[in-house]
Amino acid sequence: MPYAHRKLLAALVLPLALSGCAGEAVPQSSRTADAKATASNALPSASASSGASPSAGRGGALPLSGRTIVVDPGHNPGNFRHSAEINKKVDIGTNRKECDTTGTSTNAGYTEAAFTLDVSHRLRDLLKKQGAKVVLVHDADRRYGPCIDERARIGNTAKPDAVVSVHADGSATGNRGFHVILPARVRGGSADTAKIVGPSRILGENLVTQFGRATGSKPANYIGSGTGLDVRDDLGGLNLSTAPKVFLECGNMRDPKDAALLTDAAWRQKAAQGIANGIGAYLKG
Repeated sequence: MPYAHRKLLAALVLPLALSGCAGEAVPQSSRTADAKATASNALPSASASSGASPSAGRGGALPLSGRTIVVDPGHNPGNFRHSAEINKKVDIGTNRKECDTTGTSTNAGYTEAAFTLDVSHRLRDLLKKQGAKVVLVHDADRRYGPCIDERARIGNTAKPDAVVSVHADGSATGNRGFHVILPARVRGGSADTAKIVGPSRILGENLVTQFGRATGSKPANYIGSGTGLDVRDDLGGLNLSTAPKVFLECGNMRDPKDAALLTDAAWRQKAAQGIANGIGAYLKG
């Protein structure tokens, strides 16, 4: 996903080239034939997650009973096979952008799409244990996409209490840490974020606190001035959302130290727990 708030999505210039969340091309040596997580990175049971077990609230209800959460795994493992389709422009309200990108990868070839799907599965399980209804925007059950405008529609249709799009960045070596991307106030075409800017910031602030606490990671040292927060007006997934929504860049896949965390199953469980805790804190007010 994007590593600079001024960086624009670029069209893929090679049919099979991996690109970051903002469309940055990744060296072809980093390509992988399949973005799905391998058996060695299989999910542990939900009981293995860090953090205390959810306690029932008043009347025996679970903490997130009655809440709907949309989890959007960034990109799709099949995107790199469908460069023509994902390069088609779609309307994001304020302008037109590519349908989707392939995402980035570690230098060893572990893809962002594999990472986001793995963390999203873990997050889904944790949220469901707390009583939430969880909607996955996709589950690698389609050849590519969804396009960014469709991702927003799927989220909006669910009428959720919160939406989190899971990503990992593709910045330079030495750029480390996580950051949360917040929607800017935009209005144009079908985009109007006036009602979600405030609650999305609160959601983002809770995620920064809880994600850092659960994972031990620091806010990014290359964006957000140490706050762990960045504001963007060029992301269709945010511009078109009608519910509080943020993107979470869990780390920088192109930095070896961050990559060592992102490729570790135990750390990914901590990441999912941190996101779940952040969502829970936001919904509890």
